[in-house]
Amino acid sequence: MVVRWFRAEFASFVHLYHDGKDQYDGQMPEYQGRTELLEAGLTDGNVPLRILNVRRSDEGLYICFVQDDTFYEETVLELRVAGLGSAPLISVESHQDGGIRVVCRSAGWYPEPEVLWRDLSGRHLPSVSETKSQGDNGLFETETALIVKKHSNRNLSCCIRNTFLNQEKESAVYIADSFFLSVTPWMVALSVILVVLFGFICLTAYLFKMKGKY
Repeated sequence: MVVRWFRAEFASFVHLYHDGKDQYDGQMPEYQGRTELLEAGLTDGNVPLRILNVRRSDEGLYICFVQDDTFYEETVLELRVAGLGSAPLISVESHQDGGIRVVCRSAGWYPEPEVLWRDLSGRHLPSVSETKSQGDNGLFETETALIVKKHSNRNLSCCIRNTFLNQEKESAVYIADSFFLSVTPWMVALSVILVVLFGFICLTAYLFKMKGKY
């Protein structure tokens, strides 16, 4: 019996089983050392192929061709590749628009993931920016930012979901009071006094300079 797994071309095979053993001469270079035929089910007509160390480039159509004496048959299968990336990393970046800018980052996702900010009750929170980029390895990196106000819900979580696998990774953070700038009335008054005093000193220095010239 012959079992041949291939993609676009019959001659360039992903895996070949013939004469009761695996044949590797002529195997596609990108699959060398990464395939095996699970022989336990051969007598029952099962010819499953296992691909190790799956890559994004493995995604696509595969043809399984089986021949035994004069009988032969083939079928087409589609392999979908998906990957879970790193756990979200949340960081407090800066003060912005009267609040705190909080950023969530993660990498290593495929296909392109869905990113959500949520509060403790699971309610979605709107982000102010979101960027996704695809690296040379074909995996996606994501970065999204949220502005947290002092009197808003400060228990947050960043959730990144692989919609194909229906799996997600989530990280949570609490923004403490110490992160927010505290401005009291006396600080405002002091700031005004300092500005007026500075202006008065500059004016006085200018007048003395002009007096010296004349």
